[in-house]
Amino acid sequence: MARIAGVNVPDNKRALIALTYVHGIGRFSARQILKEVGIDETRRMNSLTEDELNAIRSLIDSDKYMIEGDLRREIAINIKRLMDMACYRGIRHRKHLPVRGQRTKTNARTRKGPAKPIAGKKQVTK
Repeated sequence: MARIAGVNVPDNKRALIALTYVHGIGRFSARQILKEVGIDETRRMNSLTEDELNAIRSLIDSDKYMIEGDLRREIAINIKRLMDMACYRGIRHRKHLPVRGQRTKTNARTRKGPAKPIAGKKQVTK
C-alpha cells in the first residue's frame, strides 16, 4: 500500500479514486493533482513508480491543499466559533440538531441519535 499524507491508499484502485481516501481531497482535487504531476487518471496505484508517488506527495504536502489534521482542526474551530457566537447555526450545533434547515418532526435520526421514549405515554393494547 502506498502511503500519502499519512494515509494508506489502496494499491488496486485507479489513482484518481485512491487519492480520494485522503481527507480533504475529492475527485476534482485528485484530477488536478494527477494532471499537474502528469499521470494518467486510469493508471492503478500499484503501477506508479516511486518517483511519481514522491511527486504526488510533494504536491499534496505543499501549502496548496489543506488536508487531514489541518482541515479537521479548521472545521472544528469554525464550528466552535459559531457556537461561541450563539448564532442560529451555532445553537443548532450545540443542541445536536440539523443545521441546514432539514425537518426534525420525522427523520433527523442521524443527527439526533436513537429515539428516546417519552415518559408518561402509555401503549394502547387491544
